[in-house]
Amino acid sequence: MSSIIPQIIANSLIAGSLYTLVGLGFFMIYRTVKFFDMSYGVLTTFGGYMMYWIFKLLGAHSILSFVLALALTGIISALMYQIVYRHLRKRESSNMVLLVASLGLFTMMQAIIAILFSSQFQTISIPVLQKSINIAGSFLTHTQLLTIGLSIIVFTLLSFVLSKTRFGASIRAIGDDEEVAKIVGINTKKVISWVFVIAGVIAGLAGLLVGLDTGIEPTMGMQLLLKAVIVVVIGGVGRIHGVIVGAFLLAFIENIAVWHISGEWKDVIAFSVLIIFLLVKPNGITGSN
Repeated sequence: MSSIIPQIIANSLIAGSLYTLVGLGFFMIYRTVKFFDMSYGVLTTFGGYMMYWIFKLLGAHSILSFVLALALTGIISALMYQIVYRHLRKRESSNMVLLVASLGLFTMMQAIIAILFSSQFQTISIPVLQKSINIAGSFLTHTQLLTIGLSIIVFTLLSFVLSKTRFGASIRAIGDDEEVAKIVGINTKKVISWVFVIAGVIAGLAGLLVGLDTGIEPTMGMQLLLKAVIVVVIGGVGRIHGVIVGAFLLAFIENIAVWHISGEWKDVIAFSVLIIFLLVKPNGITGSN
Protein backbone atom coordinates (compact mmCIF):
# COMPACT_ATOMS: atom_id res chain seq x y z
CA MET A 1 0.00 0.00 0.00
CA SER A 2 2.68 2.51 1.03
CA SER A 3 4.71 1.71 -2.08
CA ILE A 4 1.99 3.05 -4.39
CA ILE A 5 1.44 6.33 -2.54
CA PRO A 6 4.47 8.13 -4.08
CA GLN A 7 3.22 7.23 -7.57
CA ILE A 8 -0.30 8.47 -6.75
CA ILE A 9 1.19 11.76 -5.56
CA ALA A 10 3.34 11.99 -8.70
CA ASN A 11 0.38 11.22 -10.97
CA SER A 12 -1.67 13.86 -9.17
CA LEU A 13 1.09 16.44 -9.64
CA ILE A 14 1.31 15.61 -13.35
CA ALA A 15 -2.46 15.77 -13.88
CA GLY A 16 -2.75 18.91 -11.73
CA SER A 17 -0.06 20.63 -13.76
CA LEU A 18 -1.81 19.80 -17.04
CA TYR A 19 -5.19 20.91 -15.64
CA THR A 20 -3.54 24.14 -14.46
CA LEU A 21 -2.35 24.88 -17.99
CA VAL A 22 -5.69 24.27 -19.70
CA GLY A 23 -7.47 26.09 -16.90
CA LEU A 24 -5.26 29.18 -17.12
CA GLY A 25 -5.97 29.78 -20.81
CA PHE A 26 -9.69 29.24 -20.31
CA PHE A 27 -9.61 31.55 -17.28
CA MET A 28 -7.88 34.30 -19.28
CA ILE A 29 -10.66 34.35 -21.87
CA TYR A 30 -13.51 34.16 -19.40
CA ARG A 31 -11.97 36.78 -17.08
CA THR A 32 -11.78 39.21 -19.99
CA VAL A 33 -14.85 38.68 -22.21
CA LYS A 34 -17.13 36.83 -19.76
CA PHE A 35 -18.29 33.91 -21.85
CA PHE A 36 -17.43 30.21 -21.92
CA ASP A 37 -15.41 29.75 -25.11
CA MET A 38 -15.99 26.14 -26.15
CA SER A 39 -13.63 26.50 -29.11
CA TYR A 40 -10.78 26.82 -26.60
CA GLY A 41 -10.81 23.03 -26.36
CA VAL A 42 -10.00 22.49 -30.01
CA LEU A 43 -7.01 24.82 -29.70
CA THR A 44 -5.37 22.19 -27.51
CA THR A 45 -5.93 19.67 -30.30
CA PHE A 46 -4.60 22.12 -32.86
CA GLY A 47 -1.42 22.68 -30.84
CA GLY A 48 -0.79 18.96 -30.57
CA TYR A 49 -1.31 18.40 -34.28
CA MET A 50 0.84 21.36 -35.27
CA MET A 51 3.68 19.83 -33.24
CA TYR A 52 3.03 16.48 -34.93
CA TRP A 53 2.90 18.07 -38.40
CA ILE A 54 5.98 20.29 -38.10
CA PHE A 55 8.18 17.86 -36.17
CA LYS A 56 7.16 14.44 -37.42
CA LEU A 57 5.87 15.09 -40.94
CA LEU A 58 8.03 18.05 -41.98
CA GLY A 59 11.08 16.88 -40.03
CA ALA A 60 11.88 20.18 -38.32
CA HIS A 61 14.00 20.39 -35.16
CA SER A 62 12.04 19.62 -31.99
CA ILE A 63 12.59 23.05 -30.39
CA LEU A 64 11.66 24.89 -33.61
CA SER A 65 8.58 22.67 -33.94
CA PHE A 66 7.65 23.45 -30.34
CA VAL A 67 7.89 27.22 -30.88
CA LEU A 68 6.12 27.23 -34.26
CA ALA A 69 3.27 25.04 -32.95
CA LEU A 70 2.66 27.49 -30.10
CA ALA A 71 2.87 30.52 -32.41
CA LEU A 72 0.42 29.01 -34.93
CA THR A 73 -2.06 28.13 -32.18
CA GLY A 74 -1.90 31.67 -30.80
CA ILE A 75 -2.51 33.08 -34.29
CA ILE A 76 -5.47 30.76 -34.92
CA SER A 77 -6.97 31.75 -31.57
CA ALA A 78 -6.68 35.45 -32.44
CA LEU A 79 -8.19 34.86 -35.89
CA MET A 80 -11.16 33.06 -34.36
CA TYR A 81 -11.78 36.08 -32.18
CA GLN A 82 -11.35 38.59 -35.00
CA ILE A 83 -13.46 36.71 -37.55
CA VAL A 84 -16.27 35.48 -35.31
CA TYR A 85 -16.40 36.68 -31.71
CA ARG A 86 -15.50 40.33 -32.26
CA HIS A 87 -18.36 40.82 -34.74
CA LEU A 88 -20.85 39.01 -32.52
CA ARG A 89 -19.82 41.07 -29.51
CA LYS A 90 -20.04 44.25 -31.60
CA ARG A 91 -23.68 43.36 -32.29
CA GLU A 92 -24.13 42.84 -28.54
CA SER A 93 -24.99 39.18 -29.02
CA SER A 94 -25.96 37.29 -25.88
CA ASN A 95 -23.64 34.88 -24.13
CA MET A 96 -25.83 32.06 -25.41
CA VAL A 97 -25.18 33.12 -29.02
CA LEU A 98 -21.44 33.33 -28.31
CA LEU A 99 -21.55 29.90 -26.68
CA VAL A 100 -23.31 28.36 -29.68
CA ALA A 101 -20.87 30.06 -32.06
CA SER A 102 -17.90 28.74 -30.08
CA LEU A 103 -19.38 25.23 -30.16
CA GLY A 104 -19.75 25.58 -33.93
CA LEU A 105 -16.08 26.59 -34.24
CA PHE A 106 -15.06 23.68 -32.05
CA THR A 107 -16.97 21.17 -34.17
CA MET A 108 -15.78 22.65 -37.46
CA MET A 109 -12.09 22.74 -36.51
CA GLN A 110 -12.20 19.26 -34.98
CA ALA A 111 -13.67 17.91 -38.23
CA ILE A 112 -11.03 19.70 -40.32
CA ILE A 113 -8.24 18.23 -38.18
CA ALA A 114 -9.74 14.75 -38.57
CA ILE A 115 -9.99 15.21 -42.36
CA LEU A 116 -6.42 16.48 -42.72
CA PHE A 117 -4.72 14.07 -40.33
CA SER A 118 -7.23 11.18 -40.11
CA SER A 119 -9.02 10.06 -36.95
CA GLN A 120 -6.26 7.63 -36.02
CA PHE A 121 -4.36 7.99 -32.77
CA GLN A 122 -0.90 9.50 -33.43
CA THR A 123 2.24 9.68 -31.32
CA ILE A 124 5.01 12.28 -31.16
CA SER A 125 8.21 10.56 -30.18
CA ILE A 126 11.21 12.49 -28.84
CA PRO A 127 13.53 9.89 -27.24
CA VAL A 128 15.09 12.20 -24.65
CA LEU A 129 11.64 13.13 -23.32
CA GLN A 130 10.51 9.52 -23.06
CA LYS A 131 13.20 8.59 -20.56
CA SER A 132 11.96 8.18 -17.00
CA ILE A 133 13.54 8.83 -13.63
CA ASN A 134 12.81 7.61 -10.12
CA ILE A 135 11.94 10.33 -7.62
CA ALA A 136 11.18 9.20 -4.06
CA GLY A 137 9.75 5.89 -5.26
CA SER A 138 7.72 7.29 -8.16
CA PHE A 139 8.51 7.20 -11.86
CA LEU A 140 8.14 10.28 -14.06
CA THR A 141 9.15 10.79 -17.66
CA HIS A 142 11.03 13.88 -18.78
CA THR A 143 7.86 15.00 -20.58
CA GLN A 144 5.93 14.85 -17.33
CA LEU A 145 8.64 16.79 -15.52
CA LEU A 146 8.52 19.33 -18.33
CA THR A 147 4.75 19.61 -17.89
CA ILE A 148 5.13 20.32 -14.18
CA GLY A 149 7.91 22.85 -14.76
CA LEU A 150 6.11 24.70 -17.56
CA SER A 151 2.88 24.91 -15.58
CA ILE A 152 4.77 26.60 -12.74
CA ILE A 153 6.42 29.03 -15.16
CA VAL A 154 3.17 29.89 -16.97
CA PHE A 155 1.24 30.36 -13.73
CA THR A 156 3.97 32.58 -12.26
CA LEU A 157 4.23 34.72 -15.39
CA LEU A 158 0.47 35.16 -15.73
CA SER A 159 0.10 36.01 -12.04
CA PHE A 160 2.78 38.67 -12.43
CA VAL A 161 1.27 40.06 -15.64
CA LEU A 162 -2.25 40.26 -14.21
CA SER A 163 -1.26 41.82 -10.90
CA LYS A 164 1.80 43.94 -11.68
CA THR A 165 1.59 45.23 -15.26
CA ARG A 166 -0.43 47.79 -17.15
CA PHE A 167 -1.62 45.08 -19.53
CA GLY A 168 -2.93 43.09 -16.58
CA ALA A 169 -4.70 46.15 -15.21
CA SER A 170 -6.33 46.61 -18.62
CA ILE A 171 -7.54 43.00 -18.60
CA ARG A 172 -9.05 43.47 -15.14
CA ALA A 173 -10.69 46.73 -16.20
CA ILE A 174 -12.22 45.15 -19.32
CA GLY A 175 -13.45 42.18 -17.30
CA ASP A 176 -15.06 44.49 -14.74
CA ASP A 177 -16.71 46.85 -17.25
CA GLU A 178 -15.64 47.02 -20.88
CA GLU A 179 -17.48 50.27 -21.63
CA VAL A 180 -15.82 52.08 -18.74
CA ALA A 181 -12.47 50.68 -19.86
CA LYS A 182 -13.02 52.25 -23.29
CA ILE A 183 -13.93 55.58 -21.72
CA VAL A 184 -10.70 55.72 -19.70
CA GLY A 185 -8.67 55.17 -22.87
CA ILE A 186 -7.95 51.44 -22.91
CA ASN A 187 -7.64 49.97 -26.40
CA THR A 188 -10.03 47.10 -25.66
CA LYS A 189 -9.81 45.56 -29.15
CA LYS A 190 -6.04 45.24 -28.93
CA VAL A 191 -6.04 43.94 -25.35
CA ILE A 192 -8.71 41.30 -26.04
CA SER A 193 -6.90 40.18 -29.19
CA TRP A 194 -3.72 39.65 -27.19
CA VAL A 195 -5.67 37.78 -24.51
CA PHE A 196 -6.85 35.33 -27.17
CA VAL A 197 -3.30 34.98 -28.48
CA ILE A 198 -1.98 34.21 -24.99
CA ALA A 199 -4.83 31.80 -24.25
CA GLY A 200 -4.21 30.08 -27.60
CA VAL A 201 -0.52 29.65 -26.84
CA ILE A 202 -1.33 28.14 -23.44
CA ALA A 203 -3.92 25.80 -24.98
CA GLY A 204 -1.44 24.77 -27.65
CA LEU A 205 1.19 24.14 -24.98
CA ALA A 206 -1.16 21.85 -23.06
CA GLY A 207 -2.11 19.97 -26.23
CA LEU A 208 1.41 19.37 -27.46
CA LEU A 209 2.53 18.25 -23.99
CA VAL A 210 -0.28 15.69 -24.04
CA GLY A 211 0.94 14.65 -27.48
CA LEU A 212 4.49 14.23 -26.27
CA ASP A 213 3.34 12.27 -23.23
CA THR A 214 0.55 9.97 -24.46
CA GLY A 215 -0.31 10.91 -28.06
CA ILE A 216 -2.97 12.86 -29.93
CA GLU A 217 -6.33 12.31 -31.58
CA PRO A 218 -8.88 14.75 -33.06
CA THR A 219 -11.36 14.35 -30.18
CA MET A 220 -8.87 15.04 -27.37
CA GLY A 221 -9.87 18.71 -27.12
CA MET A 222 -13.27 18.07 -25.57
CA GLN A 223 -11.74 16.13 -22.69
CA LEU A 224 -9.27 18.92 -21.95
CA LEU A 225 -11.96 21.60 -22.33
CA LEU A 226 -14.21 19.90 -19.81
CA LYS A 227 -11.35 19.64 -17.32
CA ALA A 228 -10.63 23.35 -17.83
CA VAL A 229 -14.27 24.24 -17.13
CA ILE A 230 -14.38 22.07 -14.00
CA VAL A 231 -11.10 23.50 -12.70
CA VAL A 232 -12.16 27.12 -13.21
CA VAL A 233 -15.60 26.59 -11.68
CA ILE A 234 -14.50 24.72 -8.55
CA GLY A 235 -11.52 27.00 -8.07
CA GLY A 236 -13.52 30.20 -8.49
CA VAL A 237 -13.87 31.91 -11.85
CA GLY A 238 -12.75 35.33 -10.68
CA ARG A 239 -9.22 34.66 -9.46
CA ILE A 240 -6.20 33.13 -11.12
CA HIS A 241 -5.12 31.43 -7.88
CA GLY A 242 -8.41 29.56 -7.92
CA VAL A 243 -7.26 27.80 -11.10
CA ILE A 244 -4.27 26.13 -9.50
CA VAL A 245 -6.26 25.23 -6.38
CA GLY A 246 -9.06 23.71 -8.46
CA ALA A 247 -6.61 21.90 -10.75
CA PHE A 248 -4.70 20.11 -8.03
CA LEU A 249 -7.80 19.40 -5.95
CA LEU A 250 -9.44 17.72 -8.95
CA ALA A 251 -6.24 15.83 -9.82
CA PHE A 252 -5.78 14.46 -6.31
CA ILE A 253 -9.44 13.45 -5.99
CA GLU A 254 -9.32 11.65 -9.36
CA ASN A 255 -6.09 9.79 -8.68
CA ILE A 256 -7.00 8.76 -5.15
CA ALA A 257 -10.40 7.54 -6.35
CA VAL A 258 -9.06 5.50 -9.28
CA TRP A 259 -6.63 3.86 -6.86
CA HIS A 260 -9.66 2.06 -5.41
CA ILE A 261 -11.91 1.79 -8.48
CA SER A 262 -11.52 1.48 -12.25
CA GLY A 263 -9.95 4.35 -14.18
CA GLU A 264 -13.07 4.39 -16.37
CA TRP A 265 -14.80 6.20 -13.50
CA LYS A 266 -12.41 9.17 -13.75
CA ASP A 267 -14.80 11.44 -15.67
CA VAL A 268 -17.73 10.43 -13.46
CA ILE A 269 -15.69 11.48 -10.44
CA ALA A 270 -14.66 14.78 -12.06
CA PHE A 271 -18.22 15.78 -12.89
CA SER A 272 -19.48 14.60 -9.51
CA VAL A 273 -17.02 17.03 -7.94
CA LEU A 274 -18.30 19.79 -10.24
CA ILE A 275 -21.95 19.13 -9.34
CA ILE A 276 -21.17 19.03 -5.62
CA PHE A 277 -19.43 22.40 -5.84
CA LEU A 278 -22.28 23.91 -7.86
CA LEU A 279 -24.74 22.76 -5.21
CA VAL A 280 -22.72 23.49 -2.08
CA LYS A 281 -20.24 26.23 -3.02
CA PRO A 282 -21.20 27.68 -6.45
CA ASN A 283 -18.67 30.51 -6.20
CA GLY A 284 -15.81 28.03 -5.94
CA ILE A 285 -13.07 27.61 -3.37
CA THR A 286 -11.88 31.22 -3.63
CA GLY A 287 -15.42 32.45 -3.14
CA SER A 288 -15.30 34.85 -6.10
CA ASN A 289 -17.75 35.34 -8.95
